[in-house]
Amino acid sequence: MNCDKDYKAWNFFLDMIREGVAIIADPKGEGYYFAKGIYEYLKTKMIDVILVDIEKFIFKDNEFKVRIMDNIRRKKCFIIHDSNKNPCEWYTELNFILEAMTFSSPSEINVVLPYTRFARQDRKEASRVSVNSKALADMVSKYADRGMTVDLHAAQIQEFFDIPFDNLYSYPALIDFLEQNYREILGNLVIVSPDIGGAKRAESFVKRLARRGIKADIAIGFKTRERENIVGEIKIMGNVEGKNCLLVDDIIDTGGTMIKTAEVLKQKGARNVFAYVTHGLFTEGTEKFGIFDKVLVSDTLNCDGNFEVVSLIRIFGEAIYRTVMGKSLSVLFD
Repeated sequence: MNCDKDYKAWNFFLDMIREGVAIIADPKGEGYYFAKGIYEYLKTKMIDVILVDIEKFIFKDNEFKVRIMDNIRRKKCFIIHDSNKNPCEWYTELNFILEAMTFSSPSEINVVLPYTRFARQDRKEASRVSVNSKALADMVSKYADRGMTVDLHAAQIQEFFDIPFDNLYSYPALIDFLEQNYREILGNLVIVSPDIGGAKRAESFVKRLARRGIKADIAIGFKTRERENIVGEIKIMGNVEGKNCLLVDDIIDTGGTMIKTAEVLKQKGARNVFAYVTHGLFTEGTEKFGIFDKVLVSDTLNCDGNFEVVSLIRIFGEAIYRTVMGKSLSVLFD
């Protein structure tokens, strides 16, 4: 028996109990339920976890300050940052919260971004433009020890961070949801990416379906843009006639691409057209999505539409638990 090794392991366990875990969130934010759900999940698995509120005081000129409302000294802290906030407020608040956390002497700062804003500005596609996702990564890396998000718009954004930054995947929750509620569409199924950029995502989803014994084909849309947020022509590569088509994407903004793709799929004889999107912005409302037989959306953002919600609280909760315990995250998706 290696007594020294056992002693160190026992001390690590005792330190974890003494320090505990703090889930930090804004109780007045629209996404507070998400943080509270993660907290409730962790309570079933961990000895010492607390939910800590953030207080935001707004001055008359609309400047504001934030305060962490409980002692987080020596705790492993996870700030669940509310993705529903205005992007500028979201960024500024995150900066101030992280600053406040560093002055509170936690043992570890973890940033959890259900939806990572500014991720679509991930490259320098023109002269004299900012790469906003790099600026965000630099700010977070200055304060935090590690971070996590889900279905990042471009996987290479992980490399912008100077800290470990985990990109979780939502498809385990989606597959569970479909098996429990819509098994009828899992036969004769085609996973459709609305553009070339999402082809890898669709391929990965098909592989995970195969591991559950569900066979699915892939179709890919090719689109041209007349200008920003205005879609021109869409062509579909792949056989969709008589098929159950499930359009998958990470973000719906105006929805123009998804809706035009659905129209083309129906013109080509698709039997049913479903859509799943992880992050539903719906900046032009939800009324125009009636062309779909069903729209599924995750709960990383609140949505006013009459859509069915695929909850990702359990995936984030398990990822946080595994981070604290030093366990692998990849097994969640393999």
